[in-house]
Amino acid sequence: MPAPAAPPRHDHDTAPAGRLPAVMLMAGSCLPVLGAVLLAPVLPRMQDHFEGVPGSVALVPVVLTVPALSLALLAPFAGMIVDRLGRKRLLIVATVLYALFGTAPLWLDSLHAILVSRVLVGVTEAAIMTACTTLIGDYYSGEARNRYLALQTMCASASATVFFVLGGVLGAADWRAPFWLYAVGLLLAPLMARVLPVSLPPKRRDETGAQSTPRPFPVRRMAGICLLTVFGAVVFYTVPVEMAYLLDDLGTDSTGTIGAVTAVASAATVLGSALFTRLSPDRRHRLPLLLALCAAGFLLMGFADSLPLLIAGAVVNCVGTGLLLPSLVTKAMSLLEFADRGRGMGLWTTAFFLGEFLCPLILLAGQEPAGSLASAVALLGVTTAVLAAALLLTTRRPAPGGSPESV
Repeated sequence: MPAPAAPPRHDHDTAPAGRLPAVMLMAGSCLPVLGAVLLAPVLPRMQDHFEGVPGSVALVPVVLTVPALSLALLAPFAGMIVDRLGRKRLLIVATVLYALFGTAPLWLDSLHAILVSRVLVGVTEAAIMTACTTLIGDYYSGEARNRYLALQTMCASASATVFFVLGGVLGAADWRAPFWLYAVGLLLAPLMARVLPVSLPPKRRDETGAQSTPRPFPVRRMAGICLLTVFGAVVFYTVPVEMAYLLDDLGTDSTGTIGAVTAVASAATVLGSALFTRLSPDRRHRLPLLLALCAAGFLLMGFADSLPLLIAGAVVNCVGTGLLLPSLVTKAMSLLEFADRGRGMGLWTTAFFLGEFLCPLILLAGQEPAGSLASAVALLGVTTAVLAAALLLTTRRPAPGGSPESV
């Protein structure tokens, strides 16, 4: 008696992967966060060390921010390389180079040479972030993929607080000491080589079982989700970037209080990411509702006249952003096939980090016409609410091609 025929494999089928590869991808996803926050506590001491260098007042802060700018500019190219050379190979090479470039300031005496090393760190971060997110899409599908993408946000948010504390503790000994943490890449790379399976493209078949033709890259739909992601990143980073200034405007300048409030906001973001895994599978109205939640938090913060109300607004907003980020990335992932997943996630990564870069500039630009930073935050809340209403109207239209979701 012949064996039953295997069921046809569809686009959404992916090679099975267990939890251990997910752990390695979560660890890799935290590496760009390390570069973003680790050096913040030691910038004043670094400034003192290089005070004799012309332009050091501007150059030293750039040491912290330039990797994020490099990441934003180079992620699309990293995505194309991911699709051509393979996800796992690029991730391992980039992780090794990340450790080498990241620890370079331990031996460099020139501020300009340190800046070059930081640019190169940003190049490796672009490859790491794009490859990790792409591999999550390769290894997992359906609700499992959504859970791991939400976990990626949780790990990044939680690790930011841990790295900030570690940077402060190590920086108390010497401003160069935090750079030793970049060596963790040399530990992760061999583990990634051993644990991560090689992702293979799924066999695409039509309803008759015949091999089907790959669809073209979804340019228009990716452009839409990337534009929305730029705005979503501005919303996501407003509380971490501006909370200290908002507290100062309320007369709270204690570093202990600022640190505690920032930790509470970070915990709210982690909570939002955890709640994402329990959302209904019906995603049609998800983004508008989450943007409305973020808008409510901004409005509470903008009109807050006391510390408890400001904290309440920040918590509401951060729960919303913790839900918003994995919703955006899962939406982008759902538009992509294996062959163009790296390129698509590179574009999405660029959109997100571009929004991070623009966040303080947008609020600074809105502060003067609004009259204060709090009013600018309230204005951002109104803008977010208007966008939520516009998206909600779009979701009421019939979805194209019978799709359950509206673009």
